[in-house]
Formats: sequence, structure tokens, C-alpha cells
Amino acid sequence: MTLNGQHEKRRKRSVDGLLLLNKPSGLTSNRALQIVKRLLNAKKAGHTGSLDPSATGMLPLCFGEATKVCAYLLDADKTYRVTARLGMATDTGDADGTSIGSAALPELSRDEWEGILREFRGPSTQIPPMYSALKRDGKRLYELARKGETVPREPRPIVVHDIELLEVAGSRLVFRVSCSKGTYVRTLVEDIARRARTLAHTSRLHRESVAHFSASDMLDLSVIEGLAERSQSAVEERLLPPDVALQGFPSVTLEQGADERFTGGQSVSVSAKSYLGLARVYAASERFLGVGELVGGGQLAPRRVFLMQEKTP
Repeated sequence: MTLNGQHEKRRKRSVDGLLLLNKPSGLTSNRALQIVKRLLNAKKAGHTGSLDPSATGMLPLCFGEATKVCAYLLDADKTYRVTARLGMATDTGDADGTSIGSAALPELSRDEWEGILREFRGPSTQIPPMYSALKRDGKRLYELARKGETVPREPRPIVVHDIELLEVAGSRLVFRVSCSKGTYVRTLVEDIARRARTLAHTSRLHRESVAHFSASDMLDLSVIEGLAERSQSAVEERLLPPDVALQGFPSVTLEQGADERFTGGQSVSVSAKSYLGLARVYAASERFLGVGELVGGGQLAPRRVFLMQEKTP
């Protein structure tokens, strides 16, 4: 690494932006975040939508002011490619667990499998697994599960927007599912198997998309590490601006002079009067200012102000 690169590595940076990591198997989401944070020497970082250590795929990493979009991405829909092993259940619902039962493989045609998957489309409820990060009396459920404890869990509403059979052969079932936040794919696999009168666990899970982001937006960890060998600036150049995570919101551009009032926490008047709800807010210069809420009467109230670092030429 160059002397300049060594100098960069010794100091923390004010870095703002999103990076869509293609998380490799074997890393926790937090460990993956810490690796990239160190490569960037970023002061502040967070991630949204945790993946299990064995799972791979899209993990949005947020740096600096972009950490303010984490809450909005948590609510986003997600798409997964799921590989299930039929005929065996595990205590964790995935391949990392211990076998707790076996069953005969169902003799079903492709059409019959497609019919079963169609039954899971739409709104429903799901009981979260014991091996999850949900809390009960201040303790994570997986902590209780590791002690052999099982506690009642309330069903939670979920929505399966689409589910598509990709492959079925012997004990291997592969499908793609697009679903709402809070959906546990491991539980979905178990429920599908139960409907087919067998057992199953998730043997491979790959998240293909979060919100409107697609697989082409992701970077492999090896690519990020290669860029960091050149310089931290080379990694920073691959960051996405925070407002790309909010493309589902309408945009509002403030009149000249209103930006200082908005970023100072004051409501401002805008011309958009027919829409109520959250919006992306921009200054007349097209600089992204944050998230505001149109509350009626042409008033826009600040909800999240973004104080982006000015780029040096």
C-alpha cells in the first residue's frame, strides 16, 4: 500500500453513503459491517436487515449520515432464492442445526408443488422461530433455545408478494420468494413442508434484493478489499448516496432560502398540497436535505435532516 494509503488508514473518515454488500457465508452481519468499516476507516456505520451467518446476499451497509435511512430500509420488501432440503428438520431450521426428525419424501409432481407454493401467496400470519433475535423478558429467543427452552410466540402478520418454483428434484426444493419485512424464510420452508406432509429445513439462503435494489447493485467483499488495496477513496467512490434508498418517496424541492429553515428544524411551506406523507426533500441547488412529512395545508415538517459532507474537488 502507498504511503498515502497508510496515512488514510491511520485516521477515521467522515464517510456518507450506502454500500450493498454481497455478504459471504460464514460471517455474521455485524462482522461483515466491521470489516468494511475498517477498510473505509469510517467514523460511523450500521447495517439493516440482518442475515444469518450461513446466508449470503444483499446486506445494505450504511455509513455516516446514511445510517439515518436504516429504519426505512428495515420496512422494505425483500427477495430471496431459497434452497430447501426435504425430508429432514433441524432445531434451528437451517443447515447449521441438529437433526430433530426425518420423514419420507413426498411423491408430488411439479404442478402439485406449484399449487402448494401458490397457497402461501398473500397476507398471512407466521409464528417466529425460537432461533431468532426477537426478545422475551429482555433475552433473545435464540439464547433461550440454546438452553433447551421453548416459550410461546405470538403470530405476526406477513405478506408473501410472490413465490416461484425454480427446481424440485429428490430432496432438493428451490424457489424464489418476495416477501414483507418480518418474514422468516426458515419458518416458511417448514410450513411449506408441513403442507406437503413432510419435513424440511433451509439448506441455502441467498437474498437477491432489498427494496428496489437489485443484484447488479451489490459488491463482493473481495472486490471491496481489492479496491481498498488501492486506497480508501477507491472504496468511497463506490458508495451510493443516501437518498437512493428513499426512491419510493415522492420528492419535494424547496424554494431558495427555505433549506436553512428546514434543516434548522422548522416547517416550511411548499407547493405540493395534494399529497400527505413522507417525502425526499431537496434544496433549490438539488442538494439532498433529508426526509420531511407533508402534513396538509402545504406545510412540510422535517423528520430526518441529513447533514452531508461537502465533496472536495
